[in-house]
Amino acid sequence: MPSGPARLDRIREIFLAFLALGLTSFGGPAAHLGYFRNEFVARRRWLSEQDYADLVALCQFLPGPASSQVGFAIGLQRGGGWGAAAAWTAFTLPSALILVVFALSAGLLDGPVSQGIIHGLKVAAVAVVAHAVLGMARSLCPDQQRAGIALAAVLLVVFIGGTAGQVFAIAIGALAGLILCRSANDGAAGHSSLPVSAGAGRFSALLYVLLLAGLPLLVWLTPSPLLDMLDGFYRAGALVFGGGHVMLPLLEAEVVQTGKVTANEFLAGYGAAQAVPGPLFTFAAYLGAVMQPATPVLWAMLALLVIFLPGILILLAVLPHWNNFRRWHQAQALMRGANAAVVGILGAALYQPVFSSAITGPEEFALALTGFLLLSVWKLPAWGVVIAMALGGILLVP
Repeated sequence: MPSGPARLDRIREIFLAFLALGLTSFGGPAAHLGYFRNEFVARRRWLSEQDYADLVALCQFLPGPASSQVGFAIGLQRGGGWGAAAAWTAFTLPSALILVVFALSAGLLDGPVSQGIIHGLKVAAVAVVAHAVLGMARSLCPDQQRAGIALAAVLLVVFIGGTAGQVFAIAIGALAGLILCRSANDGAAGHSSLPVSAGAGRFSALLYVLLLAGLPLLVWLTPSPLLDMLDGFYRAGALVFGGGHVMLPLLEAEVVQTGKVTANEFLAGYGAAQAVPGPLFTFAAYLGAVMQPATPVLWAMLALLVIFLPGILILLAVLPHWNNFRRWHQAQALMRGANAAVVGILGAALYQPVFSSAITGPEEFALALTGFLLLSVWKLPAWGVVIAMALGGILLVP
């Protein structure tokens, strides 16, 4: 890791790279992983295809927002602790600010032009994810065994569904890799190390558990609206696997069923969160602003921080062991199978929800195909494809 001005330049580079993604990464977690792969593996070469797939496989197993955890880990690997903070802040802040503004002035996303832009951005996600799946498949499924594991992962996700299907697919893929991929010698297991000490990992694990158990106790001992909000949002981030959509029932129980937010306010915010770039967990910022209109910005900031905190803590707790685990010979075979399963999971996500929610007719299909060719043949950067697809979405408005 460089020091002095060179270190500041690297952190600035991380911040600006993730800020561009925070402003343009539409389409949900699967699309975010596609954007990350296009930017940091294919274009900037900050990490290898195998290291990236390792991170995706790990974060799919952990509670919390998988794409944000992957982004945090990339920043950590590139720039240490400050790099991780820069990556998370830059990727999260744009959508959080938009949703807070929406909470203070509803109706910003009405109108045919804005709806056409939103539709075009969904189509852009189809092109980006398809491009990512193709690139990862070429690198991580180079033989019949791993192609079969990827296909099996698709079938498991399709027929089981939900987060359980994804976790089960990676577990089965890892076991299949241990049996079928022991003789492979293609470097498919990543070797880069993330700078987290064993002591920092133990502290993160302890803090994760203390907050999970201690916040409800504080609410019971000294009831207050602020502590109650912090407890509910931390629990939602700590106990949810699979990203923002799975988090919604917990948040609905915390804020709607308790009368803190009306059902109409909740649904309006959820609709707005679907239409903005970045992680869906930033929906928490909207809810915080709505829950406390007297100090909306403060509550939005606290809600945002506390819902992301458990996912970051559990990632930091696991990373020291993950670094050691990947050095074992048998672990490399496991990771070959798990990485192939990740390709299958992203392939399944390409159809549902990315393709099925965006492609409603031949016009949308033609626009998505155009975006895919702009990425894969003409090598246009992802942000350029996003702009082109947004303009194309306007043209599709009747």
